[in-house]
Amino acid sequence: MRLTKQSNYAVRTLMYCAVNHPNLSRVSDIARAYSISELFLFKLIKPLVEGGMIETLRGRNGGIKLARPASDISLVDAIKLTEDSFALAECFDGAKTLCPLVANCDLNRALNAALEAFFTALGAYSIADLTKNQMSMRDRLGVGSIGRIGVAPPLASPPH
Repeated sequence: MRLTKQSNYAVRTLMYCAVNHPNLSRVSDIARAYSISELFLFKLIKPLVEGGMIETLRGRNGGIKLARPASDISLVDAIKLTEDSFALAECFDGAKTLCPLVANCDLNRALNAALEAFFTALGAYSIADLTKNQMSMRDRLGVGSIGRIGVAPPLASPPH
């Protein structure tokens, strides 16, 4: 099983917002931090907004931020929100399968058990768990105090 890029970067976006909390995060800064296009990022933000994980504020000083505490956003919920399918085999698609064993199949049961174990493992982590080392993450992502939305630049800096 392999997660899509959409899920991967959706979780990374949530992590970025958690590390940058309580400030708004600019889509351009997130895209630059992860070397992805802003267009791709806008597409994956939509389900996160619809799922109540991210809030958007439009306008010149707009950006995105977590809609609820990072500790209340589970990794499994974020991934389930952004993945189209968890069909490990054609028998997961029910009516679409041609397999005569689908109604009573040990392979199907084994794969279902594996998928449930996967969900259980992911459910044990929140976005807060993934961002415990905030200072190190801030450095690696280039999240600094200058230029962040909602944070005044230091007094020694010239006005922009």
